[in-house]
Amino acid sequence: MTDELINGVALADTPEKLVKAVQELALAKDVAAIPTLIAVFGYNNPTAAAIASTALVQMGEVAVPHLLTQIDDYNYGARAYSIRTLAAIADPRALDVLIDAAATDFAPSVRRAAAKGLGNLHWHKLDFPDNQTAPQKALETLLFISQDAEWSIRYAAIVGLQGLVNIPDLQQPIHTRLKEMLVTDTEKAVRARILLAQSQ
Repeated sequence: MTDELINGVALADTPEKLVKAVQELALAKDVAAIPTLIAVFGYNNPTAAAIASTALVQMGEVAVPHLLTQIDDYNYGARAYSIRTLAAIADPRALDVLIDAAATDFAPSVRRAAAKGLGNLHWHKLDFPDNQTAPQKALETLLFISQDAEWSIRYAAIVGLQGLVNIPDLQQPIHTRLKEMLVTDTEKAVRARILLAQSQ
């Protein structure tokens, strides 16, 4: 049955047929569909990609290994969907991929998605000492990109930092950095986002 649905995605020859085929495959909630759902990210059909992403997020942790190995190095649109999906699942196995994407990807959409994801990973799923060192690595990356020349990246870094502020050991450096940015950042939207983070 799932094989037929996968085949339906491969054979879809119009954007509308692709959306319908992906919807039907998503409803199957079958692990065998995961690689095909990820492949949809690269088909230049935002509606189909959004459906595929939602389906993968609902499947949760089982999709993470596939998402990590199937990241598209050439298509930044597809990569952005993969990163957003990993961020939504929030599995800490995605940490290194999110760090790399947030710090080095050339596509702002990918970097923003990764930065936001770094603040919301489920650290409690890690064993000691990883549950101590992993959030620290996320913090270091977010502090680094909070100095980026592109304001939207700095904005995303603040969203990520706000997510990490619940970790007691990280509160002091986060509060310090937000105070600095409130004084030095020239972008109104960034300063407004800092104030929102500080009010939480």
